[in-house]
Amino acid sequence: MKLGLESFQFTEDDSIRFENGALYILDQNALPSDLRFLELRTPSEVANAIKRLSVRGAMAIGIAAAFGVLLGAISSHGDTESIIKAVREAVDLIASTRPTARNLFWALEQMQELLDGAWGVDEKTLMEELEERAMRIASVTVETNKKIVEVGQEIIKDGIGIITHCNSGALAALRFGTALSILIEAHKRGKKIHVYVDETRPLLQGARLSSWELERAGVPYTLLTDGMAGMVMREGKINLAITGADRICLNGDAANKVGTYSLAVLARAHGIPFYIAAPLSTVDFSCRCGDEIKIERRDPVEVRSISGLRIAPENAPVYNPAFDITPAEYISGIVTEEGIARPPFEKSLHSLHGS
Repeated sequence: MKLGLESFQFTEDDSIRFENGALYILDQNALPSDLRFLELRTPSEVANAIKRLSVRGAMAIGIAAAFGVLLGAISSHGDTESIIKAVREAVDLIASTRPTARNLFWALEQMQELLDGAWGVDEKTLMEELEERAMRIASVTVETNKKIVEVGQEIIKDGIGIITHCNSGALAALRFGTALSILIEAHKRGKKIHVYVDETRPLLQGARLSSWELERAGVPYTLLTDGMAGMVMREGKINLAITGADRICLNGDAANKVGTYSLAVLARAHGIPFYIAAPLSTVDFSCRCGDEIKIERRDPVEVRSISGLRIAPENAPVYNPAFDITPAEYISGIVTEEGIARPPFEKSLHSLHGS
């Protein structure tokens, strides 16, 4: 993904926006019952928002991370040396929040890259460069995902049923998401589709967020518990499965919200094509296969309770990985901004990345 787009401006409708020295994010933990924004002014506040999933989705996290670094620079109130120190501290802090999502690190790398040769640059110039880079990351995200939505129309046929998992709409990025936004655009273009939405335990991003986005867009949908996916496939209601991804390996193995692997296996068993939609910035070309991806483990409380209501014994042992790995052999194609990568992915992803 190349940086170099013209200046970008946030709007009041954006779920993330930077204005007057503060980052405002739509609190995804409050949806769908409450539409509220959080005002963040320090890297620590941004890091906490990422950890508690107030902002989530690989690309939304990347944007928040970039502006979190900028907030660190703003709060330094010092000379160039102080700004560089603050930026490095912010990068380290925010990088520690969620280890799996590739776009988080991609954005931090883009911000930290500005420090190369920054010695001798005056404070005003460095601050301007940091803000410009953060704005470009937001701009690139919007333009890239807009292209993904267009490319994805190739696989959405009129009259089909589609199943998705977690949330990969605009909430997970900015203005345009990936998999879910492909479906929303297909509906806008008059394709008669029906979307089946896994609720996505334990934090219910499918129920709380994807259903909310689909309803606002007027897309026909049905909400399912995660365990119902096989049944609706057996009944012949599903023709396509598509999800987003948080990190994709060189060989095509993909990490996404836990439960995605199970969906891919079910799709294979029922002869249903399974697609991933993600920007090329999500591809980690240094990662050979899924075994090398570090999987985030989250608080057991998330499984023992729903919206603060305990549903299991207080000390019930819990296994709570945030993501699982879908092997490349289960993936029919990966929808990117440069086209659809198909097996063998090591060849096709490299080809698209060089385009």
